[in-house]
Amino acid sequence: MSEAAANTAPIVKPKISRDDWIMRGAMILIALYLLICIAFPLYALLSKSFENAQGEFIGLKNYITYLTTPALSWSIGNSFKVTLMATVIVMFVAFIYAYALTRSCMPFKSLFKGIALVPILMPSLLPAIALVFFFGNQGIIKEWLFGAELYGPIGIVMGEVFYVFPHVMTIMLISMSLSDARLYEASEVLGASKIKTFFTVTLPSMRYGLVSAFFVAFTLIITDFGVPKVVGGQYNVLATDVYKQVVGRHDFQMGAVVSMALLIPAVFAFIADRIVQRKQVALLSARAVPFQPKPSKAFDRIMLAFCSLIGFIILSILAMAAFASVVKFWPYNLSLTTKHYNFKLMDGGGWDSYYNSIELATWTAIFGTAIVFFGAYLVEKSRGFQQGRTAMQALCMVPMAVPGLVLGLAYVFFFNSPDNPLNFLYHTMPILVICTITHFYTVAHLSAVTALKQMDPEFEAVSQSLKAPFYKTFWRVTVPVCTPAVLDISMYLFVNAMTTVSAVVFLYSSDTSLASVAVLNMDDAGDQSPAAAMGMMIVCTAAGVRLLHMILTRGIQSRTQAWRKR
Repeated sequence: MSEAAANTAPIVKPKISRDDWIMRGAMILIALYLLICIAFPLYALLSKSFENAQGEFIGLKNYITYLTTPALSWSIGNSFKVTLMATVIVMFVAFIYAYALTRSCMPFKSLFKGIALVPILMPSLLPAIALVFFFGNQGIIKEWLFGAELYGPIGIVMGEVFYVFPHVMTIMLISMSLSDARLYEASEVLGASKIKTFFTVTLPSMRYGLVSAFFVAFTLIITDFGVPKVVGGQYNVLATDVYKQVVGRHDFQMGAVVSMALLIPAVFAFIADRIVQRKQVALLSARAVPFQPKPSKAFDRIMLAFCSLIGFIILSILAMAAFASVVKFWPYNLSLTTKHYNFKLMDGGGWDSYYNSIELATWTAIFGTAIVFFGAYLVEKSRGFQQGRTAMQALCMVPMAVPGLVLGLAYVFFFNSPDNPLNFLYHTMPILVICTITHFYTVAHLSAVTALKQMDPEFEAVSQSLKAPFYKTFWRVTVPVCTPAVLDISMYLFVNAMTTVSAVVFLYSSDTSLASVAVLNMDDAGDQSPAAAMGMMIVCTAAGVRLLHMILTRGIQSRTQAWRKR
């Protein structure tokens, strides 16, 4: 055939099979789920911010009122101030900690990695309560603040640094682990000093990780509700303003306005992080040599001392929270008691709140893992339908940019509307499960996509050539191969469902009160020791499930991952 004839030949499009139609239909259903659970509620929230108490459209009047009321608008400046301070501090501390774990030969690295992840098991309210027992008006070491007041920006910064430390440290640890030893050897051969090597090799190789860690820390801190609620005092920030407007004043319109003000910086930080990650290029080639640090007694001792100090602070906060939960009457009677664990006598929901949290976390882990992993499989492994897959991927990214408080309030406006056929879900356990899955959807989705990308497309090609239905390939091949990722996603969803408070604080009822919300209510009532007790129940449960997860992972991997061993 001549070249001209070849150019004029019609393009043959592959025939859309039954499996393709089923996969596209399933993808549309999950996309519809995301629209109902994230896009429509946000639209309802935006619409509410343009209405008055009677539901009439008033344009920008609510926003003008907000910006011209100093007591409200100051919270914007306060939020940015404490967020930037906490972000800079946690970036510095997490960088040195991760640097010690990757660039030194100090002992006990695995132990320090485990200690660094302890804050993930704690609702953000709990470390703030521990700080009160340390530095509050009756704290044991309040003099260490040199006369300064814990309740305000100092307390918020301290609590937020503790809260986001494991997230930032993990990002930096991953970024530093992707280093090519040949670059350091070349720098050494050229006679560059260690300081020059640090600025010309180490920092440039992890610049994208640093930027990503900065924006993650910024987003987590500016949207966090637990820490400023406990130690913020009269120092208003955006997250606590949303709560005060809705719960304190029942001003839902102004609560919607403040929510939009909180959403804007979170969205910008998310977009900036996405742009940075798209610009990131591969740092390791096939010929790369893994970096192995060389022993240095002085340097290793310094790094060990620093990690020991940070580890001691983390464990001290956890220990103080545990002690606060069993001390009889702080600070006058320091004898130990278990009466604070008798939650029936406390305002907050009793033991039912704890059982509700376990139920929420279990259903979130089961349904969330199934929806997220299958959705990621459809996006990653389906054929054709490129525009639909791109739109689906974009929808999956949206939840990460929406703070929990904003999402929860949006659910109030959307699901509580009498015109909404889904109104029956309001104030039930299913809406808490739906909200929690949606809130943490993005990270779980990215984890699933990362695991699926490691699978060769030939698996699906061979399956199609054998005319095996896609769901058989999915269940018999994809799921077993990706079992570690599936277990990690379920663990991530379970722990976050146990510790979250911001996303569900507006949605619970007397029958569906949660442990994290009980901590908040007890602290509001002045029962800080019972609040610490409930917080420790959350920590112990999350830690126990993590331990069970490790045991199950090893057992299941030995059966399903034998192919990885050579």
